[in-house]
Amino acid sequence: MKTLHVLPDRDAPQVSQQEIMTRAEHYSARNYHPLQVVLARAEDVWVWDSDGRRYLDCLSAYSAVNQGHRHPRIIQALKEQADRLTLTSRAFHNDRMGGFLERLCTMAEMDRALPMNTGAEAVETAIKTARKWGYKVKGVAQDQAEIIVCRNNFHGRTTTIVGFSSEEQYRDGFGPFTPGFKAIDFGDIDQLEAAITPNTVAFLVEPVQGEGSILVPPQGYFNEVRRVCREHNVLYITDEIQTGLGRTGKLFCYQHDSDAKPDMLIVGKALGGGVYPVSAVISSEAILGVFQPGDHGSTFGGNPLGAAVADAALQVIEDEELVERAAESGEYVMERLHQLPSDSIAEIRGRGLLIGIELKPEAGPARHYCEALLDRGLLCKETHERVVRLAPPLTIRRPQLDFMLEQIEVVFT
Repeated sequence: MKTLHVLPDRDAPQVSQQEIMTRAEHYSARNYHPLQVVLARAEDVWVWDSDGRRYLDCLSAYSAVNQGHRHPRIIQALKEQADRLTLTSRAFHNDRMGGFLERLCTMAEMDRALPMNTGAEAVETAIKTARKWGYKVKGVAQDQAEIIVCRNNFHGRTTTIVGFSSEEQYRDGFGPFTPGFKAIDFGDIDQLEAAITPNTVAFLVEPVQGEGSILVPPQGYFNEVRRVCREHNVLYITDEIQTGLGRTGKLFCYQHDSDAKPDMLIVGKALGGGVYPVSAVISSEAILGVFQPGDHGSTFGGNPLGAAVADAALQVIEDEELVERAAESGEYVMERLHQLPSDSIAEIRGRGLLIGIELKPEAGPARHYCEALLDRGLLCKETHERVVRLAPPLTIRRPQLDFMLEQIEVVFT
């Protein structure tokens, strides 16, 4: 295929991409299967490889770069804070965490937040919170707490989390697993209600199953989730690590339903603006109030550098109206994709700028399509063998969307 957007790069190293990839594969554990490209620099929606060729980023580091690569305000916040103070641990107060958490809680319309670093840490924090709430508040007998999850979920990679995954590869070789989890089908409210017992403390769910191939539940599902959980005194927890902070055309994806506010909200990825790992669990005083000093913690959680970056990342989302832009861009992309005259596509689904193109079985693996799109200057990644995921930065403009759609049309038709 024709090579697009090759630009000179005077700073490009004299080492070939193949040499760089060979070195990485030699020294790195083989727990990833990346596409054959070496990225060297980035700006907003564009990235360049080490040979100077430009690509449109249609993955956004799995939605961690909602604000675009190296957003000037976020980078400036990072630099200014790095020149002042980077880490204190939680043994002391710092002058950045309080303001950041106030902004986060205000945007989420909740009382308190518990800052962590990675998404998996935040999910583990939510699990600990739910269990402690179950024992201290609900009155569940010690060590009997149950948490309901959905099949096809992806909440992280810790041993506890993979233990309740339904993906066999995520579990293979990592047992024994933590008990206390029960799996139901995503989007089925009757199964949720039937699964609840007196020992159920929480229902943990993604508003859209991203790694699970961009699965969207029926409209109104989360209204019913909220109703059922409240009737049975069960915490309703949404994992918005990938779907939150504007990605789906709402600040939080649960807001696509009219009355679906969760008891606990998990955020990460874009909270760090694609610059620094920051995550958090956000909830009410009644729920997060179960923690006492010494119950839980993190050396880096709430550190001043991360707090400064996250505060700037949230301001960018608000000031540049990225939520509204994601909604408008997503509607435009979905309309155009549904016009594709392709015999290879089984279904197109998603919300905002989190979109999956599912291929028919006879069309071959999705990775081949991602490789073809790579040749045409788009960075995409497959999920679940037959789905190509599209998730460009929310800063993307109409001409860049048109370029993306033109390349997709060529490859898929």
